[in-house]
Amino acid sequence: MSRTGHLRNLFSTTYGTAPTLAVRAPGRVNLIGEHTDYNDGFCLPMAIERDVRVAIRPRTDKTVRVVSLEQHGVVTFELSAAIPKATDKAQHWADYVKGCAQILVESGESLVGADLALTGDVPLGSGLSSSAALEVAIIHALLTAAGRSLPGAQIARLGQRAENKYVGTNCGILDQLSSACGVLGSVMLMDCRTLELTPAPLPAGVSVVIADTGKRRGLVDSAYNERRAGCEAGAKALGVSHLRDASLHGLWDAERKGTLSPLARQRCEHVVAENGRTIAAFACLTAGDAVALGQLMDQSHNDLRDKFAVTCAELDDLVTIARALPGCLGSRMTGAGFGGCTVSLVRDESVQAFVAALVPAYRAKHNLPIVVDVTRPAAGAGALNLA
Repeated sequence: MSRTGHLRNLFSTTYGTAPTLAVRAPGRVNLIGEHTDYNDGFCLPMAIERDVRVAIRPRTDKTVRVVSLEQHGVVTFELSAAIPKATDKAQHWADYVKGCAQILVESGESLVGADLALTGDVPLGSGLSSSAALEVAIIHALLTAAGRSLPGAQIARLGQRAENKYVGTNCGILDQLSSACGVLGSVMLMDCRTLELTPAPLPAGVSVVIADTGKRRGLVDSAYNERRAGCEAGAKALGVSHLRDASLHGLWDAERKGTLSPLARQRCEHVVAENGRTIAAFACLTAGDAVALGQLMDQSHNDLRDKFAVTCAELDDLVTIARALPGCLGSRMTGAGFGGCTVSLVRDESVQAFVAALVPAYRAKHNLPIVVDVTRPAAGAGALNLA
């Protein structure tokens, strides 16, 4: 049975009736441009073929009921501007749903209650934006139930606010905007200041290979918020609003003057250099230069390891293994770091052998499950056919 078929069955079994509507929102992989989004910088993401799907039946009251194929129990709450968080840790996933509902209410959207059933195949804690896919899907679902719609960029902003204000992760806009506005067949240059998206196709003859290390991290409990605070402090020391407006010369000058510590300068240096690499990577896409793109991906990982310090042994080992295999043009961690996935650019004719060699080599070093996906750029969030 298809994933959509299982979703229909879950809905009917839980609520005793069939869903009338459905939506989907994809995860994303970022080819380059890491920890630049909350610095008003540039990223190069694409939506992936894994997604979150939500079946919907509007209600006539203000009650929302939600059930997940991957989680236990039905979560019920009333639409209001003060929706209580879960007290049971097993239902923490529902806080993303509740946060989206609360943000929509606070923004003035006229919502109705709804029965929802959801399923997702974006691995949790993998750096492929499982939480953003859930947020964007839920916002679409609640709007759809009320017969409403909003532009993708606005939905992304609402999802970001839900994660920042309700869940407590001080994330940037990259994940939600990628999920809401992905372009089928294209990677997107994302300007996180203007939210402008400029698509470009992957170079001919290469594939994107995502490898999940099996090492999990929770952003709220990780050093993510600490890194973001450090970037904000660095921008303040340079007298700019965000590190997008900083220069490498300015960072070194601030360290020399004693207004920026050597460690803070090193952290900020990654962000400034990464913005430049991302612009250069987009130029590689438009020129069809896969080799140069791969070299920039390698440089990005090295900076994330050595300067920003958000990799781990599992990520570093997987990248090292990938780079040594025939046909690999570049490999790097993707996502916030501290675990999760790597992304590699691999020549099409080498993909099968690459995957076959990567898996046992990694397992020989780490006793963790590894899942490898070969993916193409997918479409952003939208309606889902229940048939």
